[in-house]
Amino acid sequence: SLVIRGEKDEHAVLCSKDKTYDMKIADTSNMLLFVPGCKTPEELNADPVSCNIIHSQIAGFSKNYWELRRCRPKLKKLRKLLMEDPYDGPDSQKDRTLTSKYTTEDLLSLIQASEEEILHQLQVIDACKIEGYWRILDFDYEMKLLNHVTQLIDSESWPLSKVPLCACLEELGSLEPREMIEHILVSYGRKYVDAGEVFFEMREDKICRAIAQMLLQNAVKFNLSEFEEVWQQSVPEGMTARLDQLQGLALVDKSSRPETIFLLKVEDLPEDNQERFNSLFRIREKWTEVDITPYIQDLCAEKQTVGALLTKYARSSMLNGVKVYNSRRPIS
Repeated sequence: SLVIRGEKDEHAVLCSKDKTYDMKIADTSNMLLFVPGCKTPEELNADPVSCNIIHSQIAGFSKNYWELRRCRPKLKKLRKLLMEDPYDGPDSQKDRTLTSKYTTEDLLSLIQASEEEILHQLQVIDACKIEGYWRILDFDYEMKLLNHVTQLIDSESWPLSKVPLCACLEELGSLEPREMIEHILVSYGRKYVDAGEVFFEMREDKICRAIAQMLLQNAVKFNLSEFEEVWQQSVPEGMTARLDQLQGLALVDKSSRPETIFLLKVEDLPEDNQERFNSLFRIREKWTEVDITPYIQDLCAEKQTVGALLTKYARSSMLNGVKVYNSRRPIS
């Protein structure tokens, strides 16, 4: 089945089970006739002797049609809705009076994307179902849960590649709801079964990235070398913190002395292509392709490259032997 989605202030999109399409009305010079029970020549008897003139009733006509073009699902609104009231634990008084909770059906009626694209994005943003409603964990609460898990791994001397689910639930179940402990393991680990028991291989890059966000969110800018030192000391033993783990989360300013790093999350940037580029060029006048790629690659349409986007929305030049990109138009 096909569904048209969009609120009154949005441009309508058409969604199948797994794809989203822009809808544009197009004119045709040919008259389109609607004939009930119409048969194609292949469906009629090919024997010329038995050919009869068939009298058909024309039910309607049209001179235009909807032209569909595959487009990116408009998923930014999904996080925005769920962030209205993030979940900060079972003891929260606020949660009992909460009215802005969303079921899968609610999200399907509000988000301009197909069902599969919405469900995939809910996984990407680590949303979880609590009492039938989709929720995002409050970041501080998420870090508290992650800290419980990493401290347990350390105290039990478990290898990071083999963390047992049952033991985690048994040990931490008295501190936090079991489903929350399992949700953190699913979010920050890869689940597998060995000899009938469920284990998780903890994801180094994602854990290091979350700890970096926790450190950076309270500072406007951080001295890069000091940050790297504090960051490495903060990650679980056996993990290595690397700057390439922070793509689309933080930006290094190499032009300042000393070099600095600051939080810049791709999900906080506009969804529209031109607005996204305007926003980035307000932050920094000239970008290298390496620096700007994590902040624009989600804008790439089907079979489109980052290079094609840069050609359309930016102008290239050379700066100290390095290719850089700046805005095609003045940024106010």
